[in-house]
Amino acid sequence: MMRGIVLTSALVATAGPALAAPDGKPFFSLYNTDLIVLFGFVIFVGILYYFKVPAIITGMLDKRAETIRAQLDEARRLREEAQELRTAFERKKADVKDEAERIVAKARSDAEQAAQQARVELEQSIARRIKAAEDQIASAEAAALRAVHNRAVAIAVAAASDVIAGGIGKAETDRLVDESIQAVDARLH
Repeated sequence: MMRGIVLTSALVATAGPALAAPDGKPFFSLYNTDLIVLFGFVIFVGILYYFKVPAIITGMLDKRAETIRAQLDEARRLREEAQELRTAFERKKADVKDEAERIVAKARSDAEQAAQQARVELEQSIARRIKAAEDQIASAEAAALRAVHNRAVAIAVAAASDVIAGGIGKAETDRLVDESIQAVDARLH
């Protein structure tokens, strides 16, 4: 800045008579407003340098630049953290998806096993019921055969008592016994 003042002074000195104030007044007089403004400006710049205003402004700008740099660094750090979180969440999402697929596959497998076991148990239950029904039928047949046999015995006994009571002859008695046996045999089979 000092160089600018020296340069301005040199220009004024070399210009000589060409630098005249308006109305024919000399250039270096208080009537020349251009010179007064120039001196005021030079004094103002000198005061600014004296009170180190450019250094203060530079310091403020440096602080602002540091603040911006710190904010940019923080933004970069936050962006990197966000990227890491996103990557971690994507990894977790893939893990959860795999786990869900495993759970679904296991559930299907368990359901198929349960259905197969239910089919086996149903078949066993049906087989037991059929066996029980066959046992009941066999028991009913046996009871019917016993009833028929008992009835045949009762008829034979009744016939024998009639024969004995009626005094039928031996030939007639043999014939009645044979008929009774055939009747019983026919009913039993």
